[in-house]
Amino acid sequence: MRDPYSVLGVAKSASESEIKKAFRKLAKKYHPDQNKDDPGAQQRFAEVNQAYEIVGDKDKRAQFDRGEIDAEGKQRFHSQGFDGFSGFEDFGAAGGGARGFKSSGGAGGFDDILNDIFGSFGGRGGRSRPGAGGPGAGAGFAGGGPRAKAPPKIKGKNAEIVARVTLEDIVNSGKTQVTLPNRKTVNVTLPKGVEDGEKIRLKGQGYPGENGGPAGDAMVEVRIRPHKLFEIKGSDLHLDLPLTLYEAVLGAKVRTPTLSGAVNLTIPENASSGKTMRLKGKGLPTKNGGHGDLLVKLQIIMPPHSDDELETLMKAWKEITPYRARGPEFD
Repeated sequence: MRDPYSVLGVAKSASESEIKKAFRKLAKKYHPDQNKDDPGAQQRFAEVNQAYEIVGDKDKRAQFDRGEIDAEGKQRFHSQGFDGFSGFEDFGAAGGGARGFKSSGGAGGFDDILNDIFGSFGGRGGRSRPGAGGPGAGAGFAGGGPRAKAPPKIKGKNAEIVARVTLEDIVNSGKTQVTLPNRKTVNVTLPKGVEDGEKIRLKGQGYPGENGGPAGDAMVEVRIRPHKLFEIKGSDLHLDLPLTLYEAVLGAKVRTPTLSGAVNLTIPENASSGKTMRLKGKGLPTKNGGHGDLLVKLQIIMPPHSDDELETLMKAWKEITPYRARGPEFD
């Protein structure tokens, strides 16, 4: 073991703060986690640690300066019954013959310094004393070399799922079924006022993580199926309602479908084709908890075949009661 002052690169008259500063710089430089491909750095790291065990501890430094212990902490004489060691153990040929050490808790806050330096390597607040098997176990030299670090926990990937929902699903059940990556089928609650293309996050229902990491999320994209009767415009629904000529002329009650069941819509007499009637609250749910409306547009349908009697009536009507169907903007 070389002279500890030389190992740390400080003079024998160096202050405690200068020694501590030199140790921090070298320990960080030669830490095995920073030099995985350099076996020599591991030996240098152990040498720096042992040097600081001597001159970083006020009592041991005084003993070394008086010549009572050598650079490895061994007693130079046995007149006081010492057995040749003081707080050190030889851990064998770790790092190509480098000598390990056992911290006694002194050395000017040795553990606190290592924890402060090496905590940045592992991102943990625990002790990182080499050989201690703690969060900095990658720097340990017991057992013939540095211990392997546990592989990092990796979060699983998100699962992209498309849920094709009907307008009936949105209005009546408010739910849809999806199949997760684990092949489990679950019911997903649709948010109020859900829109086409909106995504719903199911936390932890995605693909599993690696090395004990958390599962990803399931991202459910809502796709609203086209309806054979209703057209969506915001939270309102639009419906074209066909009428016979006599229903439009005489008025009638016409069975009209809605998403929550059919209703009888009262058609007034002399209803024009294109007239829009409103059924309040028969539209889609809104984000504030209400419902949009169903807007019913009347469409007069002529008979599928010609009718001589109707034709005669219309000719007489044209002569007796003519009227304008178009405004002046069409002139």
